[in-house]
Amino acid sequence: MTFRRRLLGAGAVLAAALAGSFAASAPAFAYPDKPVTLVVPFPPGGSTDAIARALGPKLQEKLGGTFIVDNKAGATGTIGAGQVKRAAPDGTTLLVSSLGPLVIAPHLLKGVPYDATKDFDLITVAVQAPNVLVVPGSSRFKSVADVLAELKKNGSKMSFASSGNGSSDHLTAELFWLQTGTEAIHVPYKGGAPAITDLLGGSVDASFQNINAVLQHIHAGKLRALAITGASRSSLLPNVPTLTESGVKGVDVYSWQAVAAPKGLAADVKAKLYGALVAALNDPVLKTKLVEQGFEIVANTPEQFTKFQAAEYARWKTVIETRKITAD
Repeated sequence: MTFRRRLLGAGAVLAAALAGSFAASAPAFAYPDKPVTLVVPFPPGGSTDAIARALGPKLQEKLGGTFIVDNKAGATGTIGAGQVKRAAPDGTTLLVSSLGPLVIAPHLLKGVPYDATKDFDLITVAVQAPNVLVVPGSSRFKSVADVLAELKKNGSKMSFASSGNGSSDHLTAELFWLQTGTEAIHVPYKGGAPAITDLLGGSVDASFQNINAVLQHIHAGKLRALAITGASRSSLLPNVPTLTESGVKGVDVYSWQAVAAPKGLAADVKAKLYGALVAALNDPVLKTKLVEQGFEIVANTPEQFTKFQAAEYARWKTVIETRKITAD
């Protein structure tokens, strides 16, 4: 064999090896080469829907392609989450969800069409927001101490509204009662809006609501904020103490919105999506808008999200089982 033929042969082997290596590390297509659907497992108008619609244009700007929000509501968010679980893991179908379908519903509902801890590639927790304990502006309760005194004396008569059985605001109240050794009347509504309406009207005594849902009513004096469920005070309500500051420990609770994909997402597509999401959430205009609405930017890594989900999953499982909470 001549030197030229040996060189060509060696070159062919090297080229094949390089091609194989590139094929293993490079995406099979220039992502995204098709429209990307952001599945929101709730109706339009809520916090999760708002986050998806805020992220869509920014992702489109940073990645190219088209990003579409698709609301697939029903069964406490599990219908939409189930649809994403069954989708192809190519990055063209993503789940934008609150904590409900990922760490609460699996403990409340039978026959959930996915395993929340195994069937998704978790990308990032986008934002979080503390809940706030609120009472009507005309209420005689001026502090957490007032509420606890009433619960210990007349708990069977004091009512707490929530947006539904198993919702974040309901479970926050259950955790509050568990940690303080008290009880109250739980009044579940079909959504946050009717719960807040009755709270404003004085038909119910109190509620733990997402801060962004009641902030305008607090500023208007129609609701009184007694405590924040976050680890620290909110910059939007700097004069409102945390529950810990008010003497109630172990009730640091956040509502959160996150992005996930069907299990099996290619590592390079996942990395590209994560990078774009972090850049979008830290975009000065979008970040300012979200913070003004009561959200805190999280943008954690997939690894951090996985650990966080495991902790939240275990926490709410304990609360639900201890308090014997059902979805009915």
